[in-house]
Amino acid sequence: MTPLAAGHGFLSPTGVEIAFLLVGLITLGAAVITVTTKQLVHAALWLVVTLGGLAVEYLLLTAEFIAWVQVLIYVGSVVVLLLFGLMLTKAPIGRSPDADSENRWVALAVALTAAVALVWVVVDAFRTTWIDLDGPAQGSTGVTGQFLFRHWVLPFEALSVLLLAALIGAIVLSRKSEAARGKEQR
Repeated sequence: MTPLAAGHGFLSPTGVEIAFLLVGLITLGAAVITVTTKQLVHAALWLVVTLGGLAVEYLLLTAEFIAWVQVLIYVGSVVVLLLFGLMLTKAPIGRSPDADSENRWVALAVALTAAVALVWVVVDAFRTTWIDLDGPAQGSTGVTGQFLFRHWVLPFEALSVLLLAALIGAIVLSRKSEAARGKEQR
């Protein structure tokens, strides 16, 4: 059955498509505010709105695993790290004159060129790709988990061992430095 035969087409969007468009516009607005504000803390908070909007877009595309990764890693970790960095470096809370380099037109030209190139590459790469909507959702947690643990279980386990070794190494190095500090104090 074609989309036009089902009663949906370009001129008759569904509720999900309308929500996708509205959330996309809000996310775009938050992203523009993020890069144009002169207040660093406000930029970090608008970045939370931008990244949260992307997570909602992933949910609307039925890719809940990627949406939760977006929330946990980007909103939960990167933005918190950025805010801690602002607090620990005693960055100015109000307007910062250092936040403007007077290169707005060059930055806008580079951003528009990058956006056009990105859209062109994505449209060209996926022009003839069609997704089967009758099967299981490709971005769902179940499908992602089955694919990950069926085809990528060995690299996944190797990565977990590598991260465990790095954690143990960091603990050992910090213990040695504490012992060395104790000897120096004597």
